[in-house]
Amino acid sequence: MSELGTTLLTLARNAISGRFGLGQTPTNDYPELHQHGATFVTLTQHGDLRGCIGSLEAWRPLAQDVHENALAAAFRDPRFEPLTADELPITRVEVSLLTPAEPILFTSEADALDQLRPDIDGVIFTAGRRRSTFLPQVWEQLPAPVVFMAHLKQKAGLPANYWGSDVRLERYGVKKWKEAAP
Repeated sequence: MSELGTTLLTLARNAISGRFGLGQTPTNDYPELHQHGATFVTLTQHGDLRGCIGSLEAWRPLAQDVHENALAAAFRDPRFEPLTADELPITRVEVSLLTPAEPILFTSEADALDQLRPDIDGVIFTAGRRRSTFLPQVWEQLPAPVVFMAHLKQKAGLPANYWGSDVRLERYGVKKWKEAAP
């Protein structure tokens, strides 16, 4: 694991631990931490999702983005109750650093599906005011592009078979780091 990755994981865990008043591990200071970066922080317990919040665009320093997204994943993901101190030892932290999103140009849904790269692409789906994203890691659970897209539409609050002229797609990549299993 890269030193930057180790530092990002430590920053995320320290943010959560600090909320409980627990000790924190010192981190190294890298120039990259002061540059703007977009991250997602994912929390799992025994392989099951426990929280995931992130930024799609780099608009604040990387260290701050990881800190804020770790707190949001632990305490403000609307799909879950806030994390408790008792859960912290069994919680595994993953940090994904996103590349800038690029538009996918397509002529139809079939064309868009043909362009998706399983296990590589994170995808942002936008239709009108509705928007959703899946990190590339989601391909592990939804390996078929048609199923991946159907779930992405549902995550945006639309029917799985929705397709309209307002649909926009973007793709991004990630570098990811995950703590060892507790």
